[in-house]
Amino acid sequence: MIEAACNCGAVAFEIDAELSGVYVCHCSICRRSSGSNGIAVVVVDNDALRWTRGEDKIVTWRKPGADWQNWFCSVCGSRLPGKNDDSRMFVPAGLLPDSAKGLKVIHHIYVDSKAAWDEIGDAGKQHREAFKG
Repeated sequence: MIEAACNCGAVAFEIDAELSGVYVCHCSICRRSSGSNGIAVVVVDNDALRWTRGEDKIVTWRKPGADWQNWFCSVCGSRLPGKNDDSRMFVPAGLLPDSAKGLKVIHHIYVDSKAAWDEIGDAGKQHREAFKG
């Protein structure tokens, strides 16, 4: 069981699953949303994540004209887990505690869209567009 929370602790959750690795999306939407080179997430089944506190503090923003949504804490602004599809959720890797050891980046997606200054230096497999696995 992995316990995690947003920056201020208003929203907390548990993950009851083995985490396989980190995915980093380098698309322009994720870069603008994060203000960095992209968004690093782990992917878990919807039923593996349980909110333990602050579900009423979760707010969302949907990019107009795009199939993209962002979830965050209304108190501190930390990104939060959100629905990927009907069966899986994205969990921002930065929310995971230090006790979630052994995680490595295994996939970089939308690398054709990465920032010109971004240099990928790990062994994660690079995909020009989305990875469906």
